[in-house]
Parts: sequence; structure tokens; C-alpha cells
Amino acid sequence: MTSRDQQVRELVLRLLDGVGEGVASIVRAGHPVLRGVALPYDAQLSPDELTALVSLMRRTMRAAPGVGLAAPQLGLPLALAVVEDPGVASETVAEVRERAPLPFRVLVNPAYEPALHAERAAFYEGCLSVPGLQAVVGRWRAVRLTGSDETGAALDEIVTGWSARIVQHETDHLGGTLYLDRAELRSLAAADQIGLRWTSEPRPEAASAALGFVLPT
Repeated sequence: MTSRDQQVRELVLRLLDGVGEGVASIVRAGHPVLRGVALPYDAQLSPDELTALVSLMRRTMRAAPGVGLAAPQLGLPLALAVVEDPGVASETVAEVRERAPLPFRVLVNPAYEPALHAERAAFYEGCLSVPGLQAVVGRWRAVRLTGSDETGAALDEIVTGWSARIVQHETDHLGGTLYLDRAELRSLAAADQIGLRWTSEPRPEAASAALGFVLPT
């Protein structure tokens, strides 16, 4: 194990010891760990330590609440992320956004590329590390996801719709990219009454007209 691997393991163990069965604090924009490239996961942790970290990430994501969480958001420069989406109640929103429920899963060293003939779709996004704001981001509607899961089983699959958006968002975190780097900044809105009205649209067409931006394609 290299010295950097050992340093990361010590960070993980310190975090686990500090929170116990609770949840971790989420690192916010401005912290350098969110702008660095995460260290590939290469068994720096024992199986029990990895299980404990995944459990902590799951608890923290759900408590936030969010639909994804990357290890750098806990201050850990390690290429791990968890995702889970219960979906939305509105059938119209679910259909337009292609937002099917996404069962909990762990992404280890994930990477993505646009799937063959993939189109792009633009919707509002937020981030647990950028609280109180949201903005429109154009992303691939379908991506090829590669990497592995927490057991070491290889991943190589096509992910579509809102699940593909979540995968892209969380994987971007591992390369030091925040969603705002890809956003249409004229769409930026606070999570207040007006902003929530924009984000509740199935597709942000009224926001586009009112705020003066073109929906990314």
C-alpha cells in the first residue's frame, strides 16, 4: 500500500470512528477535495471497513436527503459513490424525465461515456454540496457505465433516463467536477418559492422563457 493509500485509509477510519452509527457532514463547494481527482479504489480498505463506509454513505445520502453521494462529498478522495432514487409521485414528471426508481447500488471506480446514438436532455439539478441552489444541466439520456460494485463484480451496462443523470452527476464528483460546471448559469435559481416552481416543471420550459436561457441540447 502506498503512502497515499494509507493516508486515505486513515481518513476513512477516522471518519468512521467519529460518526459511529450516525451520519457524516457533507463537504460543501469551496473545499479542495471537491476539485481533486479521486484516488482509484484498489482494496485500500478491508472488506469490513468498506462495508462500514458504504453503510455510512447510504445513511448520509438518505438523511440529507439525496439520490446520490460520492466519497469526496464526505471529504474522502476515493473513487466510490452510492446512488438510490425512489422516483417521483407525478406520473407526468416521471414520464417526461424518464425517472424510474433506481434501487440502491454502489459504484466503484465508475466511468461513463454516451451510449450509441444517445441524445441529450436538460433538466434542473441540485447538489448536496451546493445547498439552496439548482440549475439546468444538459446531460446524456443514456450512458455506458463501467467500473465495479462493492463486491468487485464488473459493471458494463447501459443506464438510461434520470438514472443516467444521477450516474453522470456522481461520477463527475470523482473527477473534481460539480454540476455547476456544466450548468446553464442563467437558469440558476434559489430553492425558494419561485425556484421550486421552476424545478417542479416536467421540463423547464417556463423557466427558460422567464430567465432568458436556451435549453441545452
